[in-house]
Amino acid sequence: MNPKQEKRDEWMGQLHRNHIQQVARWRHQVLAVQLSMLVCMFLLWEVAGRLRWIDVLLFSYPSKIFAQIGKDIASGELWAHVGVTVGETAVGFLLGTLVGTLLAVLIWWSPFLSKVLDPYMVVFNSMPKVALGPIFIVMFGAGFTAIVMTTLSITVIITTLVVYNSFNEVDPNYIKVIRTFGGDRSEIFTKVVLPASFPAIVSTLKVNVGMAWVGVIVGEFLVAKQGLGYLIIYGFQVFNFTLVLSSLLIIAAVATAMYQLVVYAERKMLAGRR
Repeated sequence: MNPKQEKRDEWMGQLHRNHIQQVARWRHQVLAVQLSMLVCMFLLWEVAGRLRWIDVLLFSYPSKIFAQIGKDIASGELWAHVGVTVGETAVGFLLGTLVGTLLAVLIWWSPFLSKVLDPYMVVFNSMPKVALGPIFIVMFGAGFTAIVMTTLSITVIITTLVVYNSFNEVDPNYIKVIRTFGGDRSEIFTKVVLPASFPAIVSTLKVNVGMAWVGVIVGEFLVAKQGLGYLIIYGFQVFNFTLVLSSLLIIAAVATAMYQLVVYAERKMLAGRR
């Protein structure tokens, strides 16, 4: 390699390292601002509660909430409730994504079925799925199955619509190329439609995290005797709003952790695909 090429490669390498460092600094700055905002919010909340600027019966304040969480952890009661809710959410999330994706594939595969089901999907999507909870309780009993079915009623239809629309938005020129070479519908799907829709399918996972939590908490409101949703309802019943807010804070923390796991999995899958 001649000296000019070596110098050029060294210069390009330095540019790449500078870019990596700049991206890292930018991420650290964003994280620092996010954490600062969170700390300031909790400090303001604490001061407002201590000075009675807010009604502490309704809104409590952070030190009291964290004391409640610490007490529940020390007694061992909290882990059972968290475990139940996370288990229900994981099952609803995974099943909703799988069933919704398979249903989208089935509808795409059959144009006739797509035309038949289109108005029903629109109507079902516009319905308040939470209202189906009592029906699921009667059908499956007051327990785990009814809560998961409530979750599925929310996640499946969202997944189906998003994935099916991504199938239909694939560039038709790619499909024409496959057909020109004599490819059938299965080859069109495996070689064009599915690869092109893969980012949309993976992104649907992030949407389903929030939808699954909504379905599970609502289901626990209706039937559960254990879980974070049950703790919220119990707190309302005994006017212990510190318990209510501590349960909401735990839900926010666990849901955020679950979302970050999905983001990490998405990054790995898309990186592997590239």
